[in-house]
Amino acid sequence: MFRVVVGLLFASHGLASLFGLFGGGAGGGAVPVGAWPGWYAAVIQLASGILVLLGLLTRPAAILASGSMAYAYFVVHQPDGLLPVENGGVSAALYAWTFLLIAAFGAGHFSLDALIGRRREPAAAAV
Repeated sequence: MFRVVVGLLFASHGLASLFGLFGGGAGGGAVPVGAWPGWYAAVIQLASGILVLLGLLTRPAAILASGSMAYAYFVVHQPDGLLPVENGGVSAALYAWTFLLIAAFGAGHFSLDALIGRRREPAAAAV
């Protein structure tokens, strides 16, 4: 459930920034297509959030999401103060570490990754 909830929350950030849903991105609307780094971050948020939610390609998606949040923390937030509570980077820091944890532990038993793995086991045993 942890992976599903985190993936859903992260994907909702991407939806807000890309399509202006849920009140829009940081400026209140959709980020202009191709705007650096906001639009690319939103694409990563939406795509990796959905992949983590489904448990498909979970480790690579979580590494990408973790890296994008680390970038957001150090480039956007950290110049405004040392600690996340000072610089408004609490969410970015939490997401970075959360996705690193998901990447380390994997998708779990109830995921598309696990389902695909179970379906491949009989084929591998027959060889």
